[in-house]
Amino acid sequence: MLVALAANLVIAVAKAIGGLAAGSPALLSEAAHSVADSLNEVFLLAALRRSRRPADRRHPFGYGKERFFWSLLAAVGIFVMGGCFSFFQGFEALASGAKEELGGYVAGLIVLGIALLAEGGSLLRALYQVRKQGGAGAGMRDPALRTVVAEDGTAVLGVTLAIVGMALHMITGQVVWEASASLAIGALLVYVAFRLGRDARDQLIGEAADPESSGRIESLLRAQPEIDSVEALFTMKTGVDTALVAARVDLVPGLDSERVEEVAVRIKRSIARTVPEADQIFLDVTDRLAREAAESPAATGERGGV
Repeated sequence: MLVALAANLVIAVAKAIGGLAAGSPALLSEAAHSVADSLNEVFLLAALRRSRRPADRRHPFGYGKERFFWSLLAAVGIFVMGGCFSFFQGFEALASGAKEELGGYVAGLIVLGIALLAEGGSLLRALYQVRKQGGAGAGMRDPALRTVVAEDGTAVLGVTLAIVGMALHMITGQVVWEASASLAIGALLVYVAFRLGRDARDQLIGEAADPESSGRIESLLRAQPEIDSVEALFTMKTGVDTALVAARVDLVPGLDSERVEEVAVRIKRSIARTVPEADQIFLDVTDRLAREAAESPAATGERGGV
């Protein structure tokens, strides 16, 4: 990730110098895009470092959700620094026009060509990391890696749009093409920021574990001979690869307290082996008949009670 940060900073400086020298709104939009990416790399480095801290008294479930928080900040950075500035550049170019000399076009296209190669290489590295972590399903669960893939993919598409806009401006002499490229880059960045921010929000407020893991846990509980019924099952992601599991179960009659304790320990170990990300497991043993009696009309005083 440090390599990606250094590459983004170099590309941002090159785009900014080229954009100012050429007066190109598309190139300046891409410079803002690279600055936003650089800031986001800093956020993601902080997320990786802080999320590895062990649990303590203040945060007994650990710091895994730090990744979700910093991913949310990265989304805000993409929206504000990338999307809004690109919209500004596009509208400014449409309102005032932009005149470029042939040398400005050539310099800008050279900078964008180099940026396209660099961003394309970074995207390939990120996709390789996704593949190494289990493919699109498992690999994309990591919000930091998901943000990197989104950034690199958006960067490749954004540079392509800027190249097309500059080329059409050079060919036709109409600034509307380059302004449209800036507006398209802004719309792209706003969309990516919205998607990343929505995912981070869902995880921060307590997103459940994936349905496959929840299904395996429920099947395991129902298969236990000592469990008469599974009354409720709750899961929540506490990090990229950690989750909290809480189940309310009704045991078969006739188990003494020592037997209940042995059963609970065995079930927890079975869940941990079946779903490795379940690092916090809580079982609430309940008496369904007693609870139904407590909730009956007779106990609650509702109509029909005796």
